[in-house]
Amino acid sequence: MTVNPYETDLDRNPANYQPLTPLTHLARAASVYPDHIAVIHGSLRMTYRTFYARSRQLASALANRGIDKGDTVSVMLSNTPAMLEAHHGVPMTGAVLHSMNTRLDAAIIAFQLDHADVKILIVDREFSGVVKEALDIASVDPLVIDYDDPEFGENTPFAKGERIGTEDYEAFISQGDPDYDWHMPGDEWDSISLNYTSGTTGNPKGVVYHHRGAALMGYANVVASGMGRHPVYLWTLPMFHCNGWCFPWTLSVVAGTHVCLRWVRAGAMYDAIAEHGITHLCGAPIVMATLLNAPQEEKRPFSQTVSFNTAAAPPPESVLAQMAEAGFEVVHLYGLTETYGPAVVNEWHREWDELDQQRRIAMKARQGVRYTALEDLSVRDPQTMEPVPPDGETIGEVMFRGNIVMKGYLKNPDASAEAFAGGWFHSGDLGVMHPDGYIQLKDRSKDIIISGGENISSIEVEDALYKHPAVQAAAVVAQPDDKWGETPCAFVELKPGMEASADEMIQHCRGLLAHFKCPRYVVFQDVPKTSTGKIQKFVLREQVKNAQ
Repeated sequence: MTVNPYETDLDRNPANYQPLTPLTHLARAASVYPDHIAVIHGSLRMTYRTFYARSRQLASALANRGIDKGDTVSVMLSNTPAMLEAHHGVPMTGAVLHSMNTRLDAAIIAFQLDHADVKILIVDREFSGVVKEALDIASVDPLVIDYDDPEFGENTPFAKGERIGTEDYEAFISQGDPDYDWHMPGDEWDSISLNYTSGTTGNPKGVVYHHRGAALMGYANVVASGMGRHPVYLWTLPMFHCNGWCFPWTLSVVAGTHVCLRWVRAGAMYDAIAEHGITHLCGAPIVMATLLNAPQEEKRPFSQTVSFNTAAAPPPESVLAQMAEAGFEVVHLYGLTETYGPAVVNEWHREWDELDQQRRIAMKARQGVRYTALEDLSVRDPQTMEPVPPDGETIGEVMFRGNIVMKGYLKNPDASAEAFAGGWFHSGDLGVMHPDGYIQLKDRSKDIIISGGENISSIEVEDALYKHPAVQAAAVVAQPDDKWGETPCAFVELKPGMEASADEMIQHCRGLLAHFKCPRYVVFQDVPKTSTGKIQKFVLREQVKNAQ
């Protein structure tokens, strides 16, 4: 048998192999740029030296309370410095960070606490009321620590709740060692965080991330966002959402500055952009609408171009034009909780700028190509697992494969097996593959409307509605119909001060779509959204069903 010299006496050892982890991003930034401002929160300015030391203090304090590998530490926090410290201090102990959606009700919070077997819970006082109610329901009895945000003043839109913990956050971490010798993961496959899906049907599923994926997302986010050295990032995206698309770990790669924003309000965003020189931010389309529709007195001039990463439906051309005029460059992303947030980017080619408007719009409507940290992206027939033809027309299911796909669902092997059937992660999103390798979503599998045997993409109808100048938000769902089986029903939220009629909306769509695709019914109302700005179609489907 021939001996392969490249596999002989060339073993892994501590000198040539270390597990990937995003925790080393912070350690490096603190070493190279110790005096650079890492975090801004109101009057607070925290350097990288202090950020790293406080994260180690938190880790040390947690370890002193017995927190170790395999334990879960939950946080119910806004976009504050404590949330950034938790993203580093919790995994420094080997434990798993569970960051909860701050708009959840008590029953779902209790379910998550029990399902994750939470040992310690850090709670911002804004949310102490609902968390107290959840703890009364839950079976677990974690150590509860109150976080009292110093920037949460009296003149705020929300009330500060009572203290429900046995300790205060600052007092707790003061017990820790700022020079704590934190743990590198024994294996980069070790779990780093737990994020629950929205749970629109039944209980939510717990999505588990590993250190390797989180580390790779740091590099990939820098590339996708076009970040140079020392970017200034505004926290408009909730850090509880897919761990803030992994940006709490990403910024340390390039020694960036986190500008915390407790509440997403137009005036506060413009103030931060103008005063701190914001270069990047992320958010759902609702954040764009908030910026564009702000009263003139709340807007502030700024000289820099701000990169705005957005996910969900592609922004209409009119919105992109308004954003560009306002000083923002929009980067369109796509992903899921199960893919660490964004895993696909509409990577723009300069020559596309020279296309006519219709072709340019078509290019911008596409979700794009895989992130640099994702190994494969495909559109396949979910039954045969064969790729669909790259013709831009044949619909299949969008599937992912690579190092930024979740480990699986916590304590749910059946759901994990179903999601990974055939060696690919099944997104549940339907789309097409274009000849140049760019994918474009057509719908969620459950959102396709079947009318008279024809498939209608709700996204296509929504895109048409968004082209009407009065439309701020739109969602289309199936309306049961005795003759056609289903027909499109449109829910439309108008821009402030604008008016339109149902007939006007239908005629507008008929100028852009085949008539059978156009909505038969139009309902004008505020469109329900999640805390991250995603439209809650399940609410609208129930509304349609109950109206029968």
